[in-house]
Amino acid sequence: MTDQSPPRGRLAARRWWSIDPSGAVAGLLLAALAVTPSLLPRPALLQCVIAAVAFGIGYAVASGAAFVVSRLTGRRFLRSTRRFWALYGVFWLAGIGILSTLAFSWQNEVRRMVQMPPLPGTGVLDFLTGFAPLVLLFLAAGKGVAGLFRLAKRRVGRPLALVATVGALVLALAGLVVGVLRVVDGIYAERNGRPAASVTEPASTYRSAGTGSAIAWSTLGRHGGNFVGGGPDAAEIAALTGLPAQQPIRVYAGLASAPTIAERARLVVAELERTGAFQRSVLVVATATGSGWLEPQTMDAIEFLHAGDTAVASMQYAYTPSWVSFVFDPDAPVEASRVLFEAVEARWRTLPADSRPALISYGLSLGAHGSQALFDDVAAVRARTDGALFVGSPNGSPLWRGLQASRDAGTPAWQPVLDDGREVRWMSADGDQHRPTAAWSGPRMLYLQHATDPVTWLGPELLWRSPEWLERDQRASDISDSMVWIPLITGVQVTIDMLGGEAVPARHGHNFGDVVLPGWREVTGDAGLDDAALARVQQRIEAMAAIPVYPDPVVHE
Repeated sequence: MTDQSPPRGRLAARRWWSIDPSGAVAGLLLAALAVTPSLLPRPALLQCVIAAVAFGIGYAVASGAAFVVSRLTGRRFLRSTRRFWALYGVFWLAGIGILSTLAFSWQNEVRRMVQMPPLPGTGVLDFLTGFAPLVLLFLAAGKGVAGLFRLAKRRVGRPLALVATVGALVLALAGLVVGVLRVVDGIYAERNGRPAASVTEPASTYRSAGTGSAIAWSTLGRHGGNFVGGGPDAAEIAALTGLPAQQPIRVYAGLASAPTIAERARLVVAELERTGAFQRSVLVVATATGSGWLEPQTMDAIEFLHAGDTAVASMQYAYTPSWVSFVFDPDAPVEASRVLFEAVEARWRTLPADSRPALISYGLSLGAHGSQALFDDVAAVRARTDGALFVGSPNGSPLWRGLQASRDAGTPAWQPVLDDGREVRWMSADGDQHRPTAAWSGPRMLYLQHATDPVTWLGPELLWRSPEWLERDQRASDISDSMVWIPLITGVQVTIDMLGGEAVPARHGHNFGDVVLPGWREVTGDAGLDDAALARVQQRIEAMAAIPVYPDPVVHE
């Protein structure tokens, strides 16, 4: 009797090139879901990477499930036949064309909603030329893993081969993650470790690292150097506002300024004493973002608003981007904010109540998370400060979540009203702060919040539950009607949106340049600027980080 089975070499080749039909169908479906619109626009190249990764995940999960089912039941849902692959090929070609066209159309719709110009026509070509090669790359990687498993199975048997293969994958992924993090850490340690060469070391006695300061310029890091070396001086403020102005005080301690958080906080308080900050009208305790950054538009705005009669105090607690700091050391901003605020507050409370500066708590993004963590509730904010401004609060901040959940019935999640605005309010655009009808008593607490800010809306429950901010009666006017919640997919999409959170015009995403001036004014008042002066300052602040605005289709209701 003749053995009719194919030679081992031909069988191995067939296994290598064979594609699981269940995985192929699921991969194409998941890729289609991945290109649906989300909060912010995505470049064509990034979109094709997302779609290809989605295909790879869908393929891996579905083919793995099909393998298990076939082993348990002896049956397959889909069989690898010529008819199936002919039909799939037709669907693939049609699907890729439809997919790229829809992705292009949806992205242009999202861009229009956030006032950005449409993508060029080459966007479809960019997607097409990137998607297919990446899919093939992921399939080859998967086949490589399968080949490793078969090789191990021949040597040690199926159970040990499975353990060995899974173990090798886990080790490889862990090694990749550790390697990437080390690279990121090294890049940002170098990038943020010292002040930039383009920034001049301050000579002013009103700046850390300036004349008489105990803090060395070289210890401030890049963002600390930008902060104390930047900003308007008294002459610029006077020229723009038409009022007599003082030199604004900026105090900052970098990671290298002292070895511990407590020591850095003591340095900051000593600097506040040295510069005369406790004799100013407004004293802002600012929690920086993960890398030590303080947003220049916001810092300049408070100084113009009060004709330089201000002091801003902050310190660095990390040098990596906020997302790295939050994932790997989420307590760092909370602890740094607590220690610094308590140190400043202790000295501030020793001063006569009628002659000490207004004490203001401020934070942006991860800094807002750290600043809010100081307070259990609104009553605590009002008891310990003369006002608070929290900008682009992360979704995981307990104070923010509690206030959102307690908002007045009928008000949308993206623009809530709490107790008719008597103590705390939210702004997305100037004018929103006046919607509540009750008197807004002080100390005032204000959130700057956008409906399209992924930092604010990305929470773990987004993976398994549709958010209320996507409901028809809750949806803001700058969120695409084509955006729908998809389990797992929407959570991943909003995570990716965070990469471009600030690459959109103000009024959208994580960009608040148009509302920081009116926001500060609501919380702290001003030095008596008239309408013309306020308009000049607003124009100056918006011009600092201008992103071209396309014709506006958005009406804030």
